[in-house]
Parts: sequence; structure tokens; C-alpha cells
Amino acid sequence: MRARAVALATLASVSIVGIGWQLGSSAIEASQSLTASSGGTATAAAASAAQAAAQSGTFTGAVVPTQYGNMQVSVTIANGAITEVTPLQLTNRGGRSAGISNQAAPILRSEVLTAQSAKVHNVSGATYTSEGYLRSLQSALDTAGF
Repeated sequence: MRARAVALATLASVSIVGIGWQLGSSAIEASQSLTASSGGTATAAAASAAQAAAQSGTFTGAVVPTQYGNMQVSVTIANGAITEVTPLQLTNRGGRSAGISNQAAPILRSEVLTAQSAKVHNVSGATYTSEGYLRSLQSALDTAGF
């Protein structure tokens, strides 16, 4: 009974952190779009051109060892945009590690699809999972020339 209460409290905390993170990301994106429209257009155009030059297809990232197990993701790119990120291996040393990875992976996927980059924030409470996921993702993006 106590373990169930702890699990539910942890899930609620992760959900609240995820929602706060998404709200914060929206504010940052709005600020960046204002900056781009007021003079950063050349930078945005250069980034757009670089993404358009990227290959299309599915690219597998490197296996990244963490203290809780290996992480590996693949990324699908179509027409210069990240369309999917799929975890191939998630940390799994112990039940807690697997649970954290299973909660963090969808949040990271959502953030990457929104940012169109591996440059997103770590998921609070899932630092090793986040770092491994994002390093593997960056490896796949580098292979794609993205």
C-alpha cells in the first residue's frame, strides 16, 4: 500500500514538472520568435537552409552507456524536419531506473520534436536518462547532417 502511494506521488511530481517545463519552453520559444522577427532573420534563414540540406531517412544514434544502463535512440528526418524519435534502448538497471526512463522518454521526444534539435532541457529526476538520450540523439543527427 505504501509503495503504491509513493509511486503515485512520484508520478504526480513528474507530471507537474513536465507541465511546468512545457509552459516554460513555450515562453522561451515566444521570446526567441520575437528576437528572430526583430533582427535574427538571417540566423533563422541559415538554420532553415542547414536543416533542408539534411538527409531524409531514419538514423540510429550511438549506444551511450550510463551508470543505469545503455541508452540508444533513432531519429526519422523528412524534408529537413525531425518527424520521429524512437528509443531503441532505455536505462534498465533496477525497477526504478526503468520506470524513470519510461516516464522521461515521451517527454524528451515531445521536446525534441518541438525544438527540432537535441538542445532541450533534461527531465527533472531523470538526469542520466536525459543525457544519454540526448547524446545518442545528437549522434544520429550528426550522421544525418542535421
